[in-house]
Amino acid sequence: MTLPVRVRAPATTANLGSGFDCAAAALELWSELEVTAGEGVEVEGEGAEELARDGTHLGIRAFGLLSSPTGKHFHFTNRIPLARGLGSSAATIALGVVAAALVEGRQADPEDLLARALELENHADNLAAALAGGVCLTWSSSGKQRIARVARSLPLVPIALVPEERVETEEARAALPATVPHADAAFNAGRAALLGAGLAAGDADLLAEGFHDRLHEPYRAANTPLLAAVRAHLPAGAAGATVSGSGPTVVVWVAESHASACASELERNFPSTRVLSLTVAETGACS
Repeated sequence: MTLPVRVRAPATTANLGSGFDCAAAALELWSELEVTAGEGVEVEGEGAEELARDGTHLGIRAFGLLSSPTGKHFHFTNRIPLARGLGSSAATIALGVVAAALVEGRQADPEDLLARALELENHADNLAAALAGGVCLTWSSSGKQRIARVARSLPLVPIALVPEERVETEEARAALPATVPHADAAFNAGRAALLGAGLAAGDADLLAEGFHDRLHEPYRAANTPLLAAVRAHLPAGAAGATVSGSGPTVVVWVAESHASACASELERNFPSTRVLSLTVAETGACS
């Protein structure tokens, strides 16, 4: 494809309750990349002042997995808060690999691009949702990461509460124990089955049950104190709350008819956080 190339990639919320390391949803909050002829890197928007403007930029490194960045100018527009658990890194990587595939005249296939992009991103769940859109499940089979896009949308809408504090993924991962009690593993197996059924059937009641977790959320409480506070005062119409990715962002899942009132109540209860009323993005960077 001739230049210019324009690509956008959505934010994501991963680790959907009991779907630890395997379930994520794309969100209608988009970062963008325009590639034109020339040289240099421009960055605007969220975190612009702290991001690289050379070949070390994560998006340029992702682009370089499939195509040479030489002779090209990159303009990134970031709308996803950094290090808040909303998949800003995954979106940046998705922008890079999809743009490179288009430049090379290749089909932007989510599973193929996921395989390449995992050189830069160890966690396939949010990257899969950023590439494919909708709600995705990921798993490894015969050494390959697979993607199942199980739903275009959900019967509940997400409202994200984004604190000023940041949490790095590796820091949050380090808080997880090497083993968990059998009872907790059995609990999560059952709830994960309910989550999958709720995603596939679009059943809000099953999703509400599937949002309960004992594998990662209890161990991330110190880094995401907002979760307990939100759960203690869930607004009317809310089906539950989940840690988004590694935190500290918390997502409240609510019936659409209650979304506006729920967002207003959350703004009153948590005035020091950004409250973002979102929807599930039916498309991803590959769309």
